[in-house]
Amino acid sequence: MRAVVYRGPFDVEVTEVPDATIEQPTDAVVRITTTNICGSDLHMYEGRTSVEEGTVFGHENMGVVEAVGGAVTRIKVGDRVSVPFNISCGTCRNCSQGWTSFCTSLNPTEGVDGAAYGYANMGPYPGGQAELLRVPFADVNLLELPPGSEHENDFTMLSDIFPTGWHGTVLARQQPGDDVVVFGAGPVGLMAAHSAMIRGAARVFVVDKEADRLALAGKIGATAIDFSAGDPVEQILDATDGRGTDCGVEAVGYQAHDPSGEEHPELVLDNLVKVVRTTGGIGVVGVYMPEDPGAATKDAQEGRIGFDYGTFFTKGQHMGTGQAPVKRYNRQLRDLIVAGRATPSFIVSHELSLDAAVDGYKHFDDRDHGWTKVLLRPGA
Repeated sequence: MRAVVYRGPFDVEVTEVPDATIEQPTDAVVRITTTNICGSDLHMYEGRTSVEEGTVFGHENMGVVEAVGGAVTRIKVGDRVSVPFNISCGTCRNCSQGWTSFCTSLNPTEGVDGAAYGYANMGPYPGGQAELLRVPFADVNLLELPPGSEHENDFTMLSDIFPTGWHGTVLARQQPGDDVVVFGAGPVGLMAAHSAMIRGAARVFVVDKEADRLALAGKIGATAIDFSAGDPVEQILDATDGRGTDCGVEAVGYQAHDPSGEEHPELVLDNLVKVVRTTGGIGVVGVYMPEDPGAATKDAQEGRIGFDYGTFFTKGQHMGTGQAPVKRYNRQLRDLIVAGRATPSFIVSHELSLDAAVDGYKHFDDRDHGWTKVLLRPGA
């Protein structure tokens, strides 16, 4: 089968790899109809993780079930499905409590709970930027979708970024009527803004410097804050009469940088501490790593991010972090899409064949104007 394979920093290749097959009775094989390039993939693409050469990328996947193992009883051949990026056993302590993003059974990497497809330190599971994908524990992990092709571009967001954006607002403990700030207008940040609006925010401020991404934030009714035009904290404090927001979402991660392009991994966390009111909440869904050899400082290379914890404590704020447990949200988000209440496909900028993935990675990583969300079609 054809697949996107990592060869080294800034180097991916579309090539032939062995077909995904049933390996355990609880497996399914999904023929991929849409798979996305995620901002998290760019950390690996740039060589800023420990991902191994030869890894098949792709953790945002959907398609049609082509085969099932003998122990699979709920999922059937021909089902159209969304594949959560979390691979969960369904029975360990974390999974049974709804924390499928921290499954304790399926990742042999020492010190890391949680498994995923095609991602550094998340287990030996090839990704879905390919024609076929093996899905372990298919009855546990797969979400059925209405048959056909309707809502394809909306449903493809259910595997990761829509639930992740929603999770950011949950971690921040957003309530109806809140003013919310989202730092980062990449795909996850825009999904957090979309989620905040659906969940009843009074106002949503979205901070970025890319005009095309800020325009998309405005399209869904958010207030765009361009940090290249001035201190974003001051802009938001002015807009809220000095009160600040009730909560905020960090959707940037450990490669945060200032308008000049210089990296400051603590920058967004510091700004959130400043702009969120006393006792307010912060949800962190931007990726941070325990090790980052390419970081700007020695502490950051060891995963130590020196944000303004003193002010955070003094203001009585709370913070939630970590990868989204997709299964906690994806059924409800699917139904919001079907009902027309959620339209996450508004961020899609490019739909490419799988063979065009190399070009797609380059343009997306270069943050070229208009390259907001890239979908790959293995069958095209």
